Amino acid sequence: MVVGVVRRLADPDGAWEVVEALPHRRLRPGVRSYRGTRLENGLPRRRLEVPGAWVTVMLGFSEAVRLTPVGHTGPPIALTSLVSGLQTRAAVGEHDGHLATLEVALAPWTAFRLLGVPMGELSGRHLRLDDVVGARAHRLGEALRALPSWRRRFALLDAALVAALAGARPHAPRVEWAWRRIARNAGAVSIPRLAAEVGWSTRQLEKRFQEQIGLTPKEVARVARLGRALRLLTDGYPPAHVAAVCGYYDQPHLNLDFRTMTGSNPRAFLAARRSPVTGLPMADRFAGQITSAPMAHLAVSA
Repeated sequence: MVVGVVRRLADPDGAWEVVEALPHRRLRPGVRSYRGTRLENGLPRRRLEVPGAWVTVMLGFSEAVRLTPVGHTGPPIALTSLVSGLQTRAAVGEHDGHLATLEVALAPWTAFRLLGVPMGELSGRHLRLDDVVGARAHRLGEALRALPSWRRRFALLDAALVAALAGARPHAPRVEWAWRRIARNAGAVSIPRLAAEVGWSTRQLEKRFQEQIGLTPKEVARVARLGRALRLLTDGYPPAHVAAVCGYYDQPHLNLDFRTMTGSNPRAFLAARRSPVTGLPMADRFAGQITSAPMAHLAVSA
């Protein structure tokens, strides 16, 4: 385990702390990162979390986080410790300003091994961690909560995940290879050709992806394309150029797909990211990726 970025702030309104770490080398690259957050300022916070390529496991030590997927018509989903499968639509996350969590970002094929369930059962959903893996999640959460430092929590998590993977069922290497190829090419991949390259039919590839990734190859490509578009738009490239480079038919197609997946449009999303936010500063979950926007200046629709 390598502790990386540490960000802390204390002011009259309270304090916040974010500590990021790389997992043990035996866990990488399937376990991408750890992120510890402690926030005590009593300032409610809402932000839009866009679809990404990683399954998130969050172990909570305080109040619940409330999640409302774009298009969800019922009340928010309130969870303390949770697992979020791969998504094709964004979700609004919110809390009341008192938060302590430890997040683990997993490649979906590693989540398939660690969680012991078909990834298709998690896709598009945010579930109680105990409901997915049982009492072992509660025991691990209590052990982590009792430790006095993030470094010791990360070390315990390393040990627990190394042990869990040692006895876990394997995933199909061809699934991992195909998933990486889609990611490297930002979704610009012919799915039939990809299937042929791994020696399966398109239907076989889709079936394995639904089991070990949670989305179809086409859906994974769509999420990867959105991720590239978000990076280019944030870097200042005009939407028409982004649409052409990322493989959309035209700018209206980019706008339509963007709204369907995020509930917003590119102009409003970028404006929200540039707007000042009270309390915890705006920060993406992964370096080099656009993962969220504050909701104080952003309205979303189904």
